[in-house]
Amino acid sequence: MHTLLSKKHIGFMLGAVLALSMGYLMIAGVNSAQAEALSTDDLFGGAITGDAFAGAAGLGEADLVDTIGQIIRVALGFLGVIAVVIILLGGFKWMTAGGNDDKLKKAKGLLFSGIIGLVIILSAYAIASFVLSSLVTATA
Repeated sequence: MHTLLSKKHIGFMLGAVLALSMGYLMIAGVNSAQAEALSTDDLFGGAITGDAFAGAAGLGEADLVDTIGQIIRVALGFLGVIAVVIILLGGFKWMTAGGNDDKLKKAKGLLFSGIIGLVIILSAYAIASFVLSSLVTATA
């Protein structure tokens, strides 16, 4: 059935109306922006110091090494939780395998992968802790 206003025509008309309205809004925004000229202080911050900007932006006063260490701890903690969930999933699949060899093989694979992942995550944590503590003692 072919109608005068097919879906293609309606989509084209909506797109054209949207494009025209966006063009109008952009032109109106340029005209209103030209009415209020920005000064050099508005563009480059004026007399605001770095500490004032950091306070206004809500930035903390922690050391960079401490902040990086916290980010690494959170990321490795999240990965550790995922590894433990994989181990639990493998154990659940093993318990519900019902003697099916294919299901047991998949469950053992999940358990092995989860344990290897946990070992890698703990190793990464140990290495990151060593590197960060070495950086702190070297820069202090």
